[in-house]
Amino acid sequence: MNVEETVARWRAEEAAVRARLAAGPGYARPDQVNGRTGLEMFEAIFAGELPRPPIGDTLDFVPIRIEAGLAVFQGQPQIKHYNPLGTVHGGWFAALLDSAVGCAVHSTLPAGKAYTTLELKLNIVRALTEAVPLVRAEGKLIHPGRQVATAEGRLFGPDGKLYAHATTTCLIFDWLQTEPRGTARTAGASASPCSETPHVST
Repeated sequence: MNVEETVARWRAEEAAVRARLAAGPGYARPDQVNGRTGLEMFEAIFAGELPRPPIGDTLDFVPIRIEAGLAVFQGQPQIKHYNPLGTVHGGWFAALLDSAVGCAVHSTLPAGKAYTTLELKLNIVRALTEAVPLVRAEGKLIHPGRQVATAEGRLFGPDGKLYAHATTTCLIFDWLQTEPRGTARTAGASASPCSETPHVST
């Protein structure tokens, strides 16, 4: 499959996902996620039953596929993501990869467990500009420990070129059902997966 065919397939997959997501961004209420495993929470997001995390709207990326131990996100590099030197800011790389590796961990959590990122290690190996139409961040679980989990991820283009890779270490803990402080609610409450910490699977 050539680059044009890959881009067309990636765009079609993104359109199919976006058609199922909730109309507005937000975060889920504790009562909406209580009793759900991490994977069940993602299934509800993809089905439009739970709001999509706002960070995707802010930085122009979307989850494409999440299954046990695997998470794929897709983003479109744009000028508004540039640093002063005219390339995509490192924070954009980090946000996509943090989402992918964090959700790879989250997808394996049982009900009543949450996680937060202890460490994110990022290596940018190639500059990224708007000339690249789409990129994908793929996160894979490495170690699903009871208290600490690790995952790794790659950010690559439709031609297979690697732009960055990362590893994460996440702390796993029991979740106390409390509302986040100082946040406004749209279609729900509690931390959404792959957004701000703590990350919740309840």
